[in-house]
Amino acid sequence: MAKSTDIRPVVRLKSTAGTGYTYVTRKNRRNDPDRLVLRKYDPVVRKHVDFREER
Repeated sequence: MAKSTDIRPVVRLKSTAGTGYTYVTRKNRRNDPDRLVLRKYDPVVRKHVDFREER
């Protein structure tokens, strides 16, 4: 059973290009307490853009 205050919660990363494309990943709350921002590939615009954590 996963706790609600899990140390590695599942987060959704949404594209900043406005396409609505998302990635799903896990993050460590101790190492990254702030919102996560990763540069990943967006296949809709066919280039790498920033993906920000949404809650």
